[in-house]
Amino acid sequence: MSTREPASEKIEDSPPISRALVVEGGAMRGIFAAGVLDSFLEHNYQPFWRAYGVSAGATNLIGYLAGDHGRNRKIIIGHALQPEFIDWKRFATGGHLCDVSWLWHQSFNDVPLSLDRYLTGTTELWVTTTSARTGEACYFRIDERNIHDVFTASCAIPIAYRDYPMVNGEPMTDGGVADAIPVIRAYEDGARDITVVLSRPTGYRKKPPKFAFVPKRLFRDYPALAEASLRRAERYNATLSFIENPPGDCTVRVIVPPAEFAVGRLTRKLELLEQGYQEGHQAGLSYLEEMS
Repeated sequence: MSTREPASEKIEDSPPISRALVVEGGAMRGIFAAGVLDSFLEHNYQPFWRAYGVSAGATNLIGYLAGDHGRNRKIIIGHALQPEFIDWKRFATGGHLCDVSWLWHQSFNDVPLSLDRYLTGTTELWVTTTSARTGEACYFRIDERNIHDVFTASCAIPIAYRDYPMVNGEPMTDGGVADAIPVIRAYEDGARDITVVLSRPTGYRKKPPKFAFVPKRLFRDYPALAEASLRRAERYNATLSFIENPPGDCTVRVIVPPAEFAVGRLTRKLELLEQGYQEGHQAGLSYLEEMS
């Protein structure tokens, strides 16, 4: 974990510190955050005013805020390894590579979620999607009315999921396109003590697409989304710079996978996923020790 403390002269002029938790997505890389959040649950650690999640980061957070220890791990190493979720043959014939709608709804039905505990709790969960029409990030506070639509949309990896799920009549896609790590949003909302769980090791930077014509062709029906895709690396790296050098009135605490983290976006090897979970669990315990 890395931390930057605010300058002391700034604290006196600041409003009471609000604590937020931000969790990045990354499909199967979300197994790391699953381990982190389970370690938090084991120690009844939930001091956050708001939580912000994208894609797999959002699905991890709802399990955490519902108090369901082990739920996220069970879904990732269970449902997410089923052929109904990832199917290359289906993709080759025009279907989804990653059927996120099936994964969300089937796991919601099969793996108990203490939704009432979240709904009656004090921590707001905000989930990010990307508007296919404008290419801009959209942020939704999760409640019982929008949970299914927003979660499906936030997880809808472009191209890998061929549809654009509708939220409030607007076609949406993966929140990671426009705002993969909504820490700046948390700051703008008033958070001044922010914990960020990343799914890439320290030092990672996203590379821009080599050929601009590819997203323009893939998203020809949504030109603003194509432009957002082209700017994705720039936005992502700017967010990492914010995390590394936050404003003077803000503390950002970062939990990152180890350099040898071996889980990729579409990893399906059970032993690697189990290892990634344990690495996240240990990182969470180390964070809690530093916070004590």
